[in-house]
Amino acid sequence: MDLQLKGLRAVVTGGSRGIGFAVGRALAQEGAAVALVSRSASGAEERAAALRAETGADVIGVAADTGNDASVTDLAGTVRERLGGVDILVNNAAATNPGFISEDDLESEINVKVRGYLRCVRAFAPAMSERGWGRVVNIGGLAARQSGSVVGSIRNAAVTSLSKNLADELGPSGVNVVAVHPGATRTETFTDILGRRAEAVGRSRAELEEQMAATVSIGRIVEPHEVAAVVAFLASPLSVAVNGDPVIVGGGLKGPIFY
Repeated sequence: MDLQLKGLRAVVTGGSRGIGFAVGRALAQEGAAVALVSRSASGAEERAAALRAETGADVIGVAADTGNDASVTDLAGTVRERLGGVDILVNNAAATNPGFISEDDLESEINVKVRGYLRCVRAFAPAMSERGWGRVVNIGGLAARQSGSVVGSIRNAAVTSLSKNLADELGPSGVNVVAVHPGATRTETFTDILGRRAEAVGRSRAELEEQMAATVSIGRIVEPHEVAAVVAFLASPLSVAVNGDPVIVGGGLKGPIFY
């Protein structure tokens, strides 16, 4: 299937690793020009160079802190100068939720994962609306639907609410906004966290992963490229019928029925 992404221009925040990098790769493979955004200038450019070599697409690395107004303003200017504009925004910059985030970190987490997402939308969406087309995909997490981490649930539920409000506001101008909630995903950070947990409880990493996989309908942990495939579709013109409603990409949570 041709996702009709060739020639479009995308910004992926938190794009130097994990799900963000997988999304950047999926978009580049489909022919989009991609700006990988990371707080580390060297990290962003190194990963961008790897994708350029792999895909032949126009991929750039840009350093920015989405928790800072001025940094996002500079980001928008840099991307417009180097890519000529932005058609797709994938908001992904956030600290990985290891299962528990201290409530003392609530304000900083909201600043990056909620206000930071909004900063980027404000920086890029007006031009999308003027052109009459655009896509915004906000990466949240299944803590939006599960207890266990107060901060994790608050920040991801807020991403859902933010996305729906923006979808209603921007939809008439051709800009779709969707929240995507991954579950456990086999990123490098995931395996590192799982290894530390295993060591702490005196069990093997394989045992803990098997325990987690037993709660997933497909019977295993989802891979980053599988999340990225869904995001690439949502970033495409083919996704016009999906707007505002959250999309769950965790492999299926056994038990609850959401309707």
